Amino acid sequence: MKLTIGEISDHVGGQVIGDLNCLISGVSEIQDSDVGTITFLSNPLYKKYLSQTKAEAIFVKDKKILNGKNGIIVKNPQLAMAKALELFYPIKNKKPSIHKSSIISSKSSFGNNVHIGAGVVIMDDVKIGDNSIIEANSVISENVLIGSECHLYPNVILYEKTKICNNVIIHSGTVIGSDGFGYVTENTNHYKIPQTGNVIIEDNVEIGSNCSIDSATIGSTVIGESSKIDNLVHIAHNVKIGKSCLITAQVGVSGSTTIGDFCIFGGKVGIAGHLKIGSNSVFAAKSGVTKSLPANKIYAGYPAREINEHNKKQAIINKIEKLYYNQNKFKTNISEK
Repeated sequence: MKLTIGEISDHVGGQVIGDLNCLISGVSEIQDSDVGTITFLSNPLYKKYLSQTKAEAIFVKDKKILNGKNGIIVKNPQLAMAKALELFYPIKNKKPSIHKSSIISSKSSFGNNVHIGAGVVIMDDVKIGDNSIIEANSVISENVLIGSECHLYPNVILYEKTKICNNVIIHSGTVIGSDGFGYVTENTNHYKIPQTGNVIIEDNVEIGSNCSIDSATIGSTVIGESSKIDNLVHIAHNVKIGKSCLITAQVGVSGSTTIGDFCIFGGKVGIAGHLKIGSNSVFAAKSGVTKSLPANKIYAGYPAREINEHNKKQAIINKIEKLYYNQNKFKTNISEK
């Protein structure tokens, strides 16, 4: 498949600089580009590759940096790249079908154009909406609701009473609705608290592979609309996550914590239980959240604190280490004399 720069520009809403009819056959990285492709420059750190790129055209914000090369001027080069990838690598929709090896309860019901893969198990009173895809070996337990335009990749497990809204993507190995870690300890015995609630995944959520989202003890664990969860994330029972949050790999959220809208969590952030995190909060990687924190701030460190305060404390620690090193060095020189 080949498209002109002009055709690509029309698709992404950009302005062409250079040859409108230059043919493009794909998308490549600027530091490892291929002849005949289009690339993008978003991060200034990659500007050094601009002069040596083999790509025929570049998505940029400012035409001045093109320096005679073909390009498309856009507000967001990374977004334009994503839209270009959609052109060259369109999603291949699976044909509506029900594989003969699947096991489906007669008490369940499907909408139109549903695809059920090999080895799928669907139990009683499950409802699946139009155009949804359930891939091989997934297990859908009793009383699960799956909306329209959803895609469950192979080996996804949904426990009973899970509610998946519309346009949700869940990747392989993820388990939703497993028991929360709830026990009452008396003397040396740990008495299990029945986990009687469920999980609700709202519209337009994407959940990566090998995640675990626990059922509520009572009520619902909720993942808010348009939030995106990376691989290897654990969300404990009764957690409430707001809309459009970004949660990257190996984040753990303890039980009954509430997270506001538009929050961002770097890798390996740990969040204690029964906390409230304000909207528009950003957490640097490996932060440890031990108390409730207000909205609209950037946090880092353990325990997590505002990043300016964290950086000041780190600077002081570095100075103390330097003083300690210099003091020991001075003592060594004195003893040698």
